[in-house]
Amino acid sequence: MKIIPNFLKRLFRKSVRKFLVPLGILLYEVRAEIEKATLPKFGNKPTNLKIDLPRRIANPEEIFLGDNIYIGPGSLLTAIAQYPSPVMRHPDKKHKIQEFKPKIIIGNRVTSTGNLQIAAVQEIIIEDDVMFASNINMTDGLHGYENANEPYKYQNIFRIAPIRIKRGCWIGQNVVILPGVTIGEFSIIGANSVVTKNIPDRCIAVGAPAKVVKKWDDTDQRWIPADD
Repeated sequence: MKIIPNFLKRLFRKSVRKFLVPLGILLYEVRAEIEKATLPKFGNKPTNLKIDLPRRIANPEEIFLGDNIYIGPGSLLTAIAQYPSPVMRHPDKKHKIQEFKPKIIIGNRVTSTGNLQIAAVQEIIIEDDVMFASNINMTDGLHGYENANEPYKYQNIFRIAPIRIKRGCWIGQNVVILPGVTIGEFSIIGANSVVTKNIPDRCIAVGAPAKVVKKWDDTDQRWIPADD
């Protein structure tokens, strides 16, 4: 077995410090500039906005963002003006096109670890200081399934109802939020939950469908079981 002389090891470490570390810093800074320069024009002009690459944003003029937002990589923010979209249409089939006036509103200081998916045909509102873990999906309309002989991707969007996540909430890993749901202030949704109905303020909800398991007691200033 060949042994690398110590002086070569020292030379390698010195080279790393001198060349590779500055190069890494430079590449990081270049990436940050690319992310900033390639942001689309939204419905307003937020400050200190960071949405990591890769990302997919559709109809940004219908998306309104607060200040000091961070959204991690893999996000999908889409305000759906028509369904089916061109990529969802059958090339040899005439489709009845649904027209929508969607709006997505995200408040100040909202953060997401990554893979945040928001799709609105009507309205989705996320208030200030909401914290999202990874792999969150919320949509205010569902793919139709009234006909089991027709591919579901060609059926109309239905059960359309707005979504609202009130300020200060914590939405855990892999959560799905369905149309018509309001999540109350300072509530927590546990990992892998599917939220199908409203969650009151200052509650902890878990499961599929999500159910409230704890609530905040203002008198004792602690979480207590929901059935107390």
